[in-house]
Amino acid sequence: MVQIGYTMMTEQAGPRDLVDHVVRAEEAGFDFSVTSDHYFPWLRSQGHSPYAWAVLGAAAQATSRIPLMTYVTCPTFRYHPAVVAQKAATLQLLSEGRFRLGLGSGENLNEHVVGGGWPSVDVRHEMFEEAVEIIRALFEGGHVNHRGTHFDVESARLWDLPDEAPPIGVAVSGERSCELAGRLGDLVIATEPKAGLLEAFDRHGGRGKPRVGQLPVCYDPDRDAAVKRAHSQFRWFGSGWKVNSELPHPDSFEAATQFVTQDDVAEAIPCGDDPDAFVDAVRPYAEAGFTEVALVQIGGESQPAYLDWSEKTLLPALRDAFG
Repeated sequence: MVQIGYTMMTEQAGPRDLVDHVVRAEEAGFDFSVTSDHYFPWLRSQGHSPYAWAVLGAAAQATSRIPLMTYVTCPTFRYHPAVVAQKAATLQLLSEGRFRLGLGSGENLNEHVVGGGWPSVDVRHEMFEEAVEIIRALFEGGHVNHRGTHFDVESARLWDLPDEAPPIGVAVSGERSCELAGRLGDLVIATEPKAGLLEAFDRHGGRGKPRVGQLPVCYDPDRDAAVKRAHSQFRWFGSGWKVNSELPHPDSFEAATQFVTQDDVAEAIPCGDDPDAFVDAVRPYAEAGFTEVALVQIGGESQPAYLDWSEKTLLPALRDAFG
């Protein structure tokens, strides 16, 4: 059985629209939702990047059933981990237990804005591990004092704590991040259907924990229009995490993807209105062992039509295929 999720893609829609979309996703029957947490869009053509945590607060009040999750928040540069812990505890209260805190080591695209530079991946992993330890300590209640390699915490306490702390998800892309996820996370997050990532997660303590994947799709009755839109807004997706985490600006992604063709995108992303193509795209995640897959419909203005089609056609087809 694979649960199917809806992605509030903050890079492609404004805050009010994002909340309207997740309300409709709940009505359509999606099993869960996730929200990106960006300061910049990947490409200028996407055109948005509101503050994800304000959107999540509004979404928690506007919905009643659908789970919410950051996919993902970096707790080491733009946000101090003590502040991330406070935000997550508040979201868990507002949503009445529907929130999961998805965390990752970040992308230069979003984190450079605070002027702290962009260290090597080894240092980012060190910072990430220390940040998760701080967040978990604050979730336990009481005052926290911390003098670490990368962070200090001075007599911090969360005064509004939920009965159950938000589960923490850790994004992975290689062996080191899988080790961190298995040891520190309650679930694992990935954007590629690689069984090897889940196997590494299991080796390091992740066995039996949820595993959440994400997949871009582009519904449109006009397949050519879908391919064109996917190329315009999502051609960065196939660059891989080692590239995507390093580039500092949408213009950098424009330059890095200038030779990606529409045919390249159409091979990697299901486009059009054939539900079988979307089922085939989810299948590698199911076969790799993912328990949840969040779909990203490309194009902010296309969400209402996509959600209507999902309710009538796509979700039934996916459930027939994967339970």
